[in-house]
Amino acid sequence: MNDIVTSLLPLIVLFAIFYFVIIRPQIKQQKEHKEMLANLTKGDKVVISGGLIVEIVKVEEKFFTIKLNDDTQARLAKEFVAYKYNDEI
Repeated sequence: MNDIVTSLLPLIVLFAIFYFVIIRPQIKQQKEHKEMLANLTKGDKVVISGGLIVEIVKVEEKFFTIKLNDDTQARLAKEFVAYKYNDEI
């Protein structure tokens, strides 16, 4: 019994390190991104995954209607929003 615990201890320690270094921060980042998407409103500027800075015109359940320029609007799936744009950057 003692031999089994001794042989499994390095694997348990390795898994704990793996969890706290890789898995937990990624889960936290996904949660923050989901929360940021839920808090976006009309008039917010966002950077999409293609690198464009666009303004949100309408918030829908799975999509945003965005304004590319004064004349052009498009629909964007929410999962393609990278982050909220701040003018201070």
